[in-house]
Amino acid sequence: MNKFELLGLNEALLQAINDMGFETPSEVQEKAIPILLQEDTDMVALAQTGTGKTAAFGFPLIQKIDANNRKTQGLILSPTRELCLQITNELKNYSKYSKGLNTVAIYGGASITEQAAQIKKGAQIIVATPGRMQDMVNRRLVDISAIEYCILDEADEMLNMGFYEDITEILSHTPKEKSTWLFSATMPKEVATIAKKFMRTPVEITVGTKNMGTSSVSHEYFVVNARDRYAALKRLADANPDIFSVIFCRTKRDTQKVAEQLIEDGYNAAAIHGDLSQNQRDLVMKSFRARQIQMLVATDVAARGIDVDDITHVINYQLPDEIETYTHRSGRTGRAGKSGVSMVIVSKSEARKIRGIEKIIGQSFERKEIPDGREICEVQLFHLANEISKTEINHEIDRYLPSINELFEGLTKEELLKKFFSVEFTRFFNYYNNAQDLNAKASNEVYEDEGDSTRFFINVGAKDDFDWMSLKDFLKATLDLGRDDVNRVEVKDSFSFFNVDSSKAEEVIRIFQDFKHNGRHINVEITKKSAGKERSGGGRKGGGGYKGKDKGGRSFDKSSKGTDKGRRRSSDSPASGKRRSSDAGSGGRQGKKSGGRSSSIESSIKRRRSKK
Repeated sequence: MNKFELLGLNEALLQAINDMGFETPSEVQEKAIPILLQEDTDMVALAQTGTGKTAAFGFPLIQKIDANNRKTQGLILSPTRELCLQITNELKNYSKYSKGLNTVAIYGGASITEQAAQIKKGAQIIVATPGRMQDMVNRRLVDISAIEYCILDEADEMLNMGFYEDITEILSHTPKEKSTWLFSATMPKEVATIAKKFMRTPVEITVGTKNMGTSSVSHEYFVVNARDRYAALKRLADANPDIFSVIFCRTKRDTQKVAEQLIEDGYNAAAIHGDLSQNQRDLVMKSFRARQIQMLVATDVAARGIDVDDITHVINYQLPDEIETYTHRSGRTGRAGKSGVSMVIVSKSEARKIRGIEKIIGQSFERKEIPDGREICEVQLFHLANEISKTEINHEIDRYLPSINELFEGLTKEELLKKFFSVEFTRFFNYYNNAQDLNAKASNEVYEDEGDSTRFFINVGAKDDFDWMSLKDFLKATLDLGRDDVNRVEVKDSFSFFNVDSSKAEEVIRIFQDFKHNGRHINVEITKKSAGKERSGGGRKGGGGYKGKDKGGRSFDKSSKGTDKGRRRSSDSPASGKRRSSDAGSGGRQGKKSGGRSSSIESSIKRRRSKK
């Protein structure tokens, strides 16, 4: 039995739910739907972004609407055009078996006369942005005097955007006896004021705690000097070859600037902010959903319409002005039951703000270091090797094999592999060799020293169906450790890294000797130790050109005073000589799909590989 049947939904909705593949309602849906179906009541529902709020109010609304009556019975207000269209499309999918029910979207940037004409034909449900709705009410192009249901979606964000007066004016044209449902991720005092002024003893449901972040997202922060913020962003992207991310900036100007820098450096990136035309924004979002863009740089306002379930990372290039806004940002990832990572790049003077965010979201941050050059080279090399191993053979190459074999006659397999990978690895090595350490010690450290910790390499990753959360649980169970004893878990495609206290290092090695998981031998090696200890696992130890030691004991040459940015246009830079992959903010040019891209590490390090 589909668990949605237990909530009291009718057959038409259940059929649509079955078509969409939904089987188990989310927590907010389980709590809200039965109440809204059984009672005519006001409701305040607090739940993090991405927890299924649209269905939580959409299913009961559709079931309670009289489809035989063409008058407008339900009004949904949402903060942005993108979110307005998203809600409209979802309601249309939910109601596809509810004959005669019509949902119309009302938003700025489109013909107001055409929208008025759609309403005149009959719209039982209107989904609208506050500004355009207020305009249509003033022009008497829409009648909301007899609506029965009013939903305020993302109420906190609408108020943050300055829509308080519009909302109060719109609500003044609605009947007092209607049911008002307010859905929000956070509960600032402005939202509480709306609830008190326009709602009658509302039922309140909360998923988690007020303003709490979702447990499927891990939170990390990196402390750098302010001048190194952009170089740190590039390092984080290069250390995560399969990144599919939203990068948040505070202002439209910074958003455009960062996106243009990323494009100049060869990444599949674009900007989305309020200065773009609606057509440009639509083109950018279409490319992002198609994964032609892997790094979307956005303002908080523009990001409200981003509803993509597979975002792997949210990167806070700058912290928001309001701490509560962080909850909305991090909610872009870890959606639909998947895990995600929220990263924060802070300067030394900003590090103290992490404590405030922790109190708001009810979760702890983990202090991490910006990867050094060797780590990035290692990650990218294994990533390339994994991509090659999965590549289907094009047998058109068979005709050339005799000549190729003759050219490499006398080479062993090991020598051939070294030559093959050296062609591309040299690009990494030349770019990141002598790269400076970007990590800065915070002037007011928010955490005590983590102590003596040992970092391990393990030969399982995303292709083995692990993410950071499931791998952490696997390690905790296998090693018989507490959840906090396994930390700094980083999952790549075919391998991963994790840390445990150095006192348990020998035990970890012992447990994983001759260890098998699902019939596969698991290899675990020490990759880095604190307190200046040498790196083991000699098979992965770097070659020449690395001198001295970094903080983790890794051999490395830090004699260069240059920065990543200073080298990025040099002739040996992995980005040199390549076409730009996307046009930030214009929507006119889109990045290539992976099928048309060079397989070199040059493209892997500087143009993020788009997934098919």
